Amino acid sequence: MHRSASRLTRILACAAVPVMLVVAGCSSDSDGKSEADGSSSSPSPSTSASPSVTPAKYSGLPDACDTIGAKTVGSLVPKVKNKNGTSGKSSDIATRGSCSWNGLDDKGVKGSQYRWLDVSLMRYDSDATLGSGAKRAGEYYAKEVAGAQGTPDAKGVKSIATAGVGDQATLVSYTLKKTDEDFAYATVVARTENVVITLTYNGAGYAGAKSPSSADLTKNAEKAAKEAVAAIAAGSSDAPGAGESSKGSSESSAAS
Repeated sequence: MHRSASRLTRILACAAVPVMLVVAGCSSDSDGKSEADGSSSSPSPSTSASPSVTPAKYSGLPDACDTIGAKTVGSLVPKVKNKNGTSGKSSDIATRGSCSWNGLDDKGVKGSQYRWLDVSLMRYDSDATLGSGAKRAGEYYAKEVAGAQGTPDAKGVKSIATAGVGDQATLVSYTLKKTDEDFAYATVVARTENVVITLTYNGAGYAGAKSPSSADLTKNAEKAAKEAVAAIAAGSSDAPGAGESSKGSSESSAAS
């Protein structure tokens, strides 16, 4: 009886082996299928298109002192001290620059005439996060106009849009008391593509001489501003790869 029981136990054990293998095999297949399904159903990394902006037209600037012709300087600034102009300091001449001229035409007892002419340039690159160069220049343009309009102690401030000077331009005129004389001012802020030009022309009469009229100053300031706009087109290089997205640039340009 004992031998029969042992034999029966062995038979049952052997019979159970295929069942266990089948179960194990099913379990393995199930796990493998689950892993395969899991890998195929896992979401692929999302890819977002890189933002792009219109490339800036101008990728450099001419020397600010070369933007106003010698003949114009001579007519606007009599007895100019330095015909070549005095350059302002800039840490990045491809982004910003400035130049000024001044002179005193001293006629003794008949009085004297003083004139000052100043031009500054600011260029903006296109940046994927900040916008196109033209858009950024437009924002700076608005700030420059507001700055001229808000000149401390200025009197009789007038602003008019000026056609034919770049893509957009505003002329701001006013008078300002300095050195006991009334100086007349004319400031033209103009934008051409991604470059902003701020030109200021002012003057006064000394020792009884008549001060320049606002009309004369504004006329001459507009003339000089047009020359500066033309110089930007002639002396700046166009950005390469027109139609391609700009990679942007660091802005020391944040003079804004």
